[in-house]
Amino acid sequence: MKKILMVLTSHDTLGNTGRKTGFWLEEFAAPYYVFTDAGIDVTVASPKGGQPPIDPKSDDPNNQTPAQTRFKGDPDAIRVLATTHRLDSMSSEDFDTVFYPGGHGPMWDLAEDPASIRLIESFYDSGKNIGFVCHAPGVLRHVKYKGEALVKGKRVTGFTNKEEEEVQLTRVVPFLVEDELKQLGAFFEKKPNWEVHTIVDGRLITGQNPASSTATAQALLRVMKWLPEAETA
Repeated sequence: MKKILMVLTSHDTLGNTGRKTGFWLEEFAAPYYVFTDAGIDVTVASPKGGQPPIDPKSDDPNNQTPAQTRFKGDPDAIRVLATTHRLDSMSSEDFDTVFYPGGHGPMWDLAEDPASIRLIESFYDSGKNIGFVCHAPGVLRHVKYKGEALVKGKRVTGFTNKEEEEVQLTRVVPFLVEDELKQLGAFFEKKPNWEVHTIVDGRLITGQNPASSTATAQALLRVMKWLPEAETA
């Protein structure tokens, strides 16, 4: 059985704004169905385990997507999300690949979580592919490969400075994904705000924003040779 680990944030506080955050629902739901529809076994983990926080803004009426609608009518998927495993109990040896959805939450916990850092390094060191979408590429900020930043010299994308400006959180987030990846020596590529954009550089797959969730998940499966080349977003 082909196996994917999905890693979600457990962080629910948007800086000192008094507002809630978490993971972006589309960035979980769309890849989850890309994976399960392909017959892949999906395990979901988070730092604290149990129900991870959904960013309430991602569930606004204006932000609904077909994947989100499908998720809300899927008792099995709802149960999977409500009972995530503790991240520190996960091992790269038990999975073929790993995928990190975004949302602002990961910037506070997963980006600094030693268990997450070790896990990503373990996947990559063992020759496996790794995927991240939107803010999730930011969790690579402390991840090393052969003594240097894993992203150094690699083509990547992620939530851009202009997209962060548009949602008016530039001064709230602990760091800017675009700036951080550039500082680490990555070649950051982007499209205009909210356009679909995914980059594959060897075993590293990254997507720019929520709209890129499906395409990024499909890109990971194509790299794994689990999805026919003709199937694209």
